[in-house]
Amino acid sequence: MSLANPMALVLLGLAAPVIGFYILKIRLRRTPVSTLLFWRKIFDEKKPRSLWQRLRHLLSLLLQLVFLALLVAAVSDPIFRWQQKQSRRVVVIVDDSAGMAATDLAPSRLEAARARALRLIEGMRHGDETAIVAASRPRVVCGATDHERTLKQALASIVQTDAPARMTAAVELARRLLSGSPKTPRIVVLTDAALDQAAELAASSDVELVALGARTGNVGITQLQARRSVVDPVGYEIMVEVENAADEPAQLRLELELGADPIDVVPLTLAPGARSVQMFEKTSAEGGRIHARLDKADALMADNDAWAVLPRRARQKVSLATPGNLFLEKVFEALPAVDLEVVKVAPETKPAKPAPAAAGAVHVYHRQTPETLPAGNVFVIDPQVSGPYWTVGEAIKQAVVAKQDRDSAYMANIRLDNVALPESRKLSFPAGARLLAETAAGDAILAAIERPGVGKVVVLGVDLDKSDLPLQTAFPILAANVLSEFGGAKGELRPALAAGSTAELDLAADLKAGESFVLHAPDGIETPIVLAPGATKATLGPLDLHGVWSVLRRSEQAAASARPAGAEFAPGDHLVVELACNIADRRETDLRAPEGITARPLESALALAVRPVWYYLLATAWLLTCWEWLLYQRRWID
Repeated sequence: MSLANPMALVLLGLAAPVIGFYILKIRLRRTPVSTLLFWRKIFDEKKPRSLWQRLRHLLSLLLQLVFLALLVAAVSDPIFRWQQKQSRRVVVIVDDSAGMAATDLAPSRLEAARARALRLIEGMRHGDETAIVAASRPRVVCGATDHERTLKQALASIVQTDAPARMTAAVELARRLLSGSPKTPRIVVLTDAALDQAAELAASSDVELVALGARTGNVGITQLQARRSVVDPVGYEIMVEVENAADEPAQLRLELELGADPIDVVPLTLAPGARSVQMFEKTSAEGGRIHARLDKADALMADNDAWAVLPRRARQKVSLATPGNLFLEKVFEALPAVDLEVVKVAPETKPAKPAPAAAGAVHVYHRQTPETLPAGNVFVIDPQVSGPYWTVGEAIKQAVVAKQDRDSAYMANIRLDNVALPESRKLSFPAGARLLAETAAGDAILAAIERPGVGKVVVLGVDLDKSDLPLQTAFPILAANVLSEFGGAKGELRPALAAGSTAELDLAADLKAGESFVLHAPDGIETPIVLAPGATKATLGPLDLHGVWSVLRRSEQAAASARPAGAEFAPGDHLVVELACNIADRRETDLRAPEGITARPLESALALAVRPVWYYLLATAWLLTCWEWLLYQRRWID
């Protein structure tokens, strides 16, 4: 046996004053009294001490010395050799993934795991060391230590996440913590066992798998994505996947909202283990947050909600120069997300210089064109004179389209072979132009030209006053296709991320003095985004909460101002981008542990009842104190 604190033995010196107080004799003081009558009576009743009375006095002294010896022995912390050989280093892996928020164990599976880990910490023997690892984002919450308070604080710091469990990586991290230690290694995994690796962990010799929760059914949204339509400039498409991870059928409703406006409500009936994929086509130029919700209450409510961010369709400025064509004006006015400006005479422009095509307005020239086309995108209708990218030939009396480029996005959903096009102009284009519509004779009447770094040009050689094209649906569709191609971002998708993932953003916006970037989490917690000097890209995450994350550009004034009640952001915050994050993991939605997984009880596996020697010494000292008090009350000792 050895002592962990041998210096405590000097406390045995306290026995000297204890013995001194017991053998100390009090000198009597002489006091004159008027009579000895009463004092003599007391003396006759209290005879000198007998042998038993003296032994009682010595027994009291012996009990005090034994009590002191027990306290000193407890403080010196004796350790037996067999205890030193059986000391352990235990790594506790706490599963803090989305599925651990299930409430089939009150208040949640995570809290049940925390209570189990707390019992393990309180049951550590002398020489034992414990480390704590979180599983959703494998990290060491607390290194190996025997300090109980530190371990409890670290355990309390683990918070619920919506990320999936990366249990294989967490176990490998635990094994690295155990490597090289002379103590008996042990890994304890506190999880709901709803893992793909559950069978492997249960069979592992160095892992104690402690399963929490029952085989509980659950219904959740496992996928939600929204994108802009590739055809309709203001249209969008939604894809929702719902899974019934239960052994019984489920009936529920799927509700969709864009902002505060309802989109659709769909009743669903799902067989056990079935999945349903729903597609929706809607229209909105404004965009915003799409919220999908299931109305069925179950053990895991977090996956009953999912979000997607629909990009806002920027409005296009269209400048129409026409001598007068009311129908042409009405076609562009009817197109959504278009701000139309009509002028009678085309203004003269300077030579086009390389510039982003989307930076300026779309220029539409009807019958009149300037000598030099402006930078940006240009749509020329019925040109009367040749221009820099086309040559106008003679009129075609009765032009009929015999060939059109059906692979071009300009010609999507358009048929011109049944449209009368009298007095159409023959157009000649330089090499590299894409001919979109041609007559049987090979004369081009519609073509598209790319101007790298400057913009696009589309030329239509049709006389709208004599042709019935304006009366056909093909013309408004053609105008919409042209503007859609000019605007770009067709089928634009801002994908919803899976919880626990990271995102790399290019924050190229110029920051003014006193401005900074802030990441706003769905729970309202904000984290500054620090960019390296000269860098524009930032890696955000892991985004381990489901909901919408926001990147804000904040000024010093906005940072100092108070956020109004009910407001999501502070006044003056500029929203840079929004990122939707969902529990897009079927394994987290499925709360059922694989068949055949049985967990060994934690108490028998770790022998929590074994305590260090000082614990029993203190317990004995306490019992001795109680016994001494009882003997004193019964006048067995002095």
